[in-house]
Amino acid sequence: PAASPRMSDTQELAPPPSLGRLFWVFLVMGATSLGGGVVAYLRTGLVIRQRWLDDLTFVELLSISQTLPGLNATNMSILVGDRLRGGMGAFVATIGMCLPGAILMTGAAFAYGIGGDDPWSKAFLHGIAAGAVGLIVVVMVQLGAKVLKTPADYLFVVATAAAVAFFKVSVPIVLLAAGAIAIWWHRPRDKSPP
Repeated sequence: PAASPRMSDTQELAPPPSLGRLFWVFLVMGATSLGGGVVAYLRTGLVIRQRWLDDLTFVELLSISQTLPGLNATNMSILVGDRLRGGMGAFVATIGMCLPGAILMTGAAFAYGIGGDDPWSKAFLHGIAAGAVGLIVVVMVQLGAKVLKTPADYLFVVATAAAVAFFKVSVPIVLLAAGAIAIWWHRPRDKSPP
């Protein structure tokens, strides 16, 4: 049996779902999420609608999923499924998340092969990309307000973004360095007076 999700101070979590319900919810999310905005969509589905996770747990799982190779949505489905229903939960959540995309991408590849240079196709893809960026910004603001507590936390965010965007440091190296420094910075300290 998987560990039950942690309770939030402000939100009572729903009990872990059945395997069928877990598959269905991830199947629907996999079929209706678009592009990079999937993080916002996952948060809305898992934290707000289903109440399977609280925001802190979602951020923790998202942090893990972003450090692993592969797509965030797939990694999150594995982590959330495992947290809610163990190994079988991870399996059915992953199948649910990936099945619609696999079917749609096969169809899209076929359609793109026929009319990929069409101006309407290009306009559609540009519109989806712009919407995905907007969704990512919204989630960053919502989750950042809950997770970033001190000026040092904001400094870690800015330094990490600057290292990747402006100094072209590889993402794994930045994550390892920022993680090590953040762990050291937030380490438990002896609070007894000298």
